[in-house]
Amino acid sequence: QVQLVESGGGLVQPGESLRLSCATSGFQFPVNTMYWYRQAPGKTRELVAKITPGGTSDYSNIVKGRFTISRDNAKSTVYLQMNSLKVEDTAVYYCNVFAGEDFYWGQGTQVTVSS
Repeated sequence: QVQLVESGGGLVQPGESLRLSCATSGFQFPVNTMYWYRQAPGKTRELVAKITPGGTSDYSNIVKGRFTISRDNAKSTVYLQMNSLKVEDTAVYYCNVFAGEDFYWGQGTQVTVSS
């Protein structure tokens, strides 16, 4: 079955960096667009970044210029490099894929940015 497992979250100070990973299995990773979402306490889940099978990426305006999404098709893994983190980036980060006829989510990884 489809599995998405996020890792790499943690507690950092403003201005620091983190790299999130999402290891996947159970679907044809190389032919699917991958997404990173986040959900802050009391807020709706929002799209952060996406990357197509060919490697074209797109970002929300909130993170553009600070975050970079990438993928390793050989490892079926998608990454999110987050630089210049801000307090308002605090959230649970999820990776997502639409495979077959369903959306799939990982369990999420907590990112907390605090001084």
